Amino acid sequence: MRCSTRGDYGLRALIELADHYGQGPLQCSEIALRRHVPEQYLDQLLTTLRKAGLVRSQRGPAGGHELARDPAEISVLDAIVALEGSLAPIAWLDEPPDRTDHPHQCGQREIWERIQAATVAILASYSIADLHAKEPQAVAGRYQI
Repeated sequence: MRCSTRGDYGLRALIELADHYGQGPLQCSEIALRRHVPEQYLDQLLTTLRKAGLVRSQRGPAGGHELARDPAEISVLDAIVALEGSLAPIAWLDEPPDRTDHPHQCGQREIWERIQAATVAILASYSIADLHAKEPQAVAGRYQI
């Protein structure tokens, strides 16, 4: 599996929102600045995350974005599937037998299914809270590890 900038930047945004969980919404511009993500691109990603039910948005001067539920309840799998789509390592793995020209009983199938299952299991085993806990904390403009 290769994660695109959608997955990377989307996870960055979710981690930033986890850092402010329960403190009210953050504006897109704040998240973009803190996580080094282009603001226009981030706005698209936050819309995707909102449609997936991971983020809620509020309009107005005191508006912004916040996690829709506790960061410990949002798995990395939830986020990556919302942002990236299918986790199948090869396209035909998701196709129904009647809609593909690839034989469903081929020699490759088992390895691709095992790779997909392992990827799903690993991503499901981490929450946004887990990622947030591993983040270095900023101290006076510098990161402390």
